[in-house]
Amino acid sequence: MANILKRGERQWRVRVRRRGHPVQCKTFETRVRAEAWARKIESEMDEGKFVSRTEAETTSLADALDRYAREISSQKKSGDREISTIRWWRASPLSPRFLASIRVTDINTAIVAKRAEGASPGTIHLYLALLSHLFTVARKHWGMESLSNPVELVHKPKLPSGRTRRLEADEEGLLLAHAGAGLAPVIQWALATAMRRGEIVELQWEHIDHERSSAYLPETKNGYARSVPLSDQALTLLSGLPKNHRGSVFGMSEYAITRAMRRVCKVAGITGLTFHDLRHEAISRLFEQTDLDAMEIARISGHRTLAMLSRYTHLRAHRLAGRLNGAKRGE
Repeated sequence: MANILKRGERQWRVRVRRRGHPVQCKTFETRVRAEAWARKIESEMDEGKFVSRTEAETTSLADALDRYAREISSQKKSGDREISTIRWWRASPLSPRFLASIRVTDINTAIVAKRAEGASPGTIHLYLALLSHLFTVARKHWGMESLSNPVELVHKPKLPSGRTRRLEADEEGLLLAHAGAGLAPVIQWALATAMRRGEIVELQWEHIDHERSSAYLPETKNGYARSVPLSDQALTLLSGLPKNHRGSVFGMSEYAITRAMRRVCKVAGITGLTFHDLRHEAISRLFEQTDLDAMEIARISGHRTLAMLSRYTHLRAHRLAGRLNGAKRGE
């Protein structure tokens, strides 16, 4: 039988004891709620379904976020990027709340606040993904088996359709004409290899194998190493680069590339183009201008599935019409 004591104004302390189970204690504002909780716990214990809620009911979101940063984010390649997300959740009104007390409505309220800051649907998805993973880790690895994941029930904003921006008319020439000696070879390399910006930044001269015409990438966005085959165009580009970047092939940071790309587009009068669009362009050209099949192109681009690869290909209709009429790729 549960022991219920009144300990003060609107404070009813419940203690449940059952042989073979740890003592469960909790305080409620009314006796009715205290009795209901006691009956539920005793019933679960009697039926062998009881899972302790102590950890989930005594761990605040702030403490969980700190632990997540130490144990999870610190092990990720993108861990540094998660810090700002963790800081935002930690500064939110949910921060002092215990994990077990957080409900869907609470998260919806937080998302409304994030949207008011001007956050895009994609950004909101990232913030929700981190919080959802935190609840999953807490349930599976931190001894909070009873904890449910409220993020799973949150109505997430619709994501915009994938970008379809490709180079048009003389935009490639305009980019190269205004890029300068630093950015121009980076643009050419991106179009020749379909490598991601982060992969280009991390590329070292020691990773270039001229004999096998390949570039080895020991660490990529999806966590897998891969070797990228290099065309004659890419090898010719490498031969013209100075080796004075302390091992780095291009000697530019991700931020520097993004900033330079924006400046060049502005000067050249090009709108709506990002550096990542060059990867889209490169992959689409592989489909249009080579006889490589989809699996081979995925091997070059680093996509783990063909479904992921399809999001990055935007083939021009007139190219496909030519192929329907018997033209070979590249014609």
